[in-house]
Amino acid sequence: METPENKTEIIALFEQGPVILEDALKGIDETELDYLPAKKGWTIRQIVHHLADGDDLWKIGIKIALGNEKAEFNLQWYSAYQQTDWAKFWNYEKRPIEISVSFLKASRAHILQLLESVDDAWNKTVRFLKPDGGIEIVPVGFVIQMQSNHVVHHVKRIKEIRQEF
Repeated sequence: METPENKTEIIALFEQGPVILEDALKGIDETELDYLPAKKGWTIRQIVHHLADGDDLWKIGIKIALGNEKAEFNLQWYSAYQQTDWAKFWNYEKRPIEISVSFLKASRAHILQLLESVDDAWNKTVRFLKPDGGIEIVPVGFVIQMQSNHVVHHVKRIKEIRQEF
C-alpha cells in the first residue's frame, strides 16, 4: 500500500466527514432511520453506527503507527464474523445515532490533532496482520484516505435510501 500524495485534500475530506454525514441526516426521523431499502442492505441507522465503529477500529492502527511502527495491528477478532453479525452483536438497529455521530466527530478531531502533533505522521506505518497470516505495511495516510472514502461511500448510500423513502 502506498502513501497517498494528495495529503491536503484527503485530510480536508477526513475532517469534513462528520459534517457530510450530519448534512445527509438533516431532518431525518425515526421511521426514515429504520426504513429497509428495496435493495436490502442496512438501514440508515445501521450505517451510522457502522461508520463510527469503522473509524474506531482503524484509529487503533493509526495510533500504533504513530507510537510503535514495529508493533502489529490486527482485526482478526473482528474479521472472524461478518459485519452484519457485529451489527447484531452491537445492536445497531435499536441504538440512537446521536452518540455515534458525536463519537465520529470526536474521534476524527483526535486523529487530526495527532496528525498535526506527530512528526511525519502521514508517512508512518503500521504492520497489519492479515487474516491469512501475512503482514502488510500500511501507511497512516492510506488509512486516512480509506476512512475518508468510507464516509463518502456510505453517505451516498444514505442519500439513495432517503430518495427511495
